[in-house]
Amino acid sequence: MVQKAKILLVDDRPENLLALEAILSALDQTLVRASSGEEALKALLTDDFAVILLDVQMPGMDGFETAAHIKRRERTRDIPIIFLTAINHGPHHTFRGYAAGAVDYISKPFDPWVLRAKVSVFVELYMKNCQLREQAALLRLQLEGGDKAAAGEAKEPAGLLAELSARLAAVEEQAEALSKQLGDESTDAAAVATAAHLERKLTGLRRALDALEPGTSGGQPAVN
Repeated sequence: MVQKAKILLVDDRPENLLALEAILSALDQTLVRASSGEEALKALLTDDFAVILLDVQMPGMDGFETAAHIKRRERTRDIPIIFLTAINHGPHHTFRGYAAGAVDYISKPFDPWVLRAKVSVFVELYMKNCQLREQAALLRLQLEGGDKAAAGEAKEPAGLLAELSARLAAVEEQAEALSKQLGDESTDAAAVATAAHLERKLTGLRRALDALEPGTSGGQPAVN
C-alpha cells in the first residue's frame, strides 16, 4: 500500500482550514491542521510534509516569521511553502513572501482548481523523492554486502541488482513523464527546477547501479 503524503495547512481561522480541506480532499492525501505558526513548527518537528500552505496574516507569529523558522531548520528547509493571503499590498509584499522562501504566493479568494493543481505537483514530486530514497537504500544495502536478512528476501546479488534496476526504471519513467508534463504546462519555475533536480539524482543512481552490473566497465565493487 502506497503511503500518503502529508500536507500542512496553517491558518488561524477554522473556516479557512475547513475550506482548504474541502478543496484538497480530492487529492486523497493526509491533511494536517495548524492554527498558528507555533503549532505548525511543532508539527514539523515530528512529521515529514510534501508541501505547506501558510496563511500570511496570523496573530502572534505571522506567516513570514513562521517561514523564516522553517527555512532555518535543516530538517524542513526544503519543504515547499505556498503563501496564502487575503490582502494584496503590491509587489513589495509579494517579494517579501518569495524572500521568506515561498515557492508561490496566492491571494484570496483563490481558484480552487488552480490551488489543487499546484499542490498536486508538489505532492507528486515528494512521492518521487520518497521512491528515490527507497532505491538508494536498497543500493546501499548491496554496496555494504547485500545483507539478505535486512532486505527481507533471500536473493542472490544478481537477483537483487535486477530488482533494483527494474524498480529504478519505473521511477525514471514516471519522473520523465512528470518533467514533460511540467514543461508542457509551463508550471511554476520552482516545481520545474525541483523535477530537474530529481532527474539528476536518478541519473546518478542509475550510473552507480550500472557500475555494479557484472560485465560493465566498472565491474562488481569489492565488498569489505
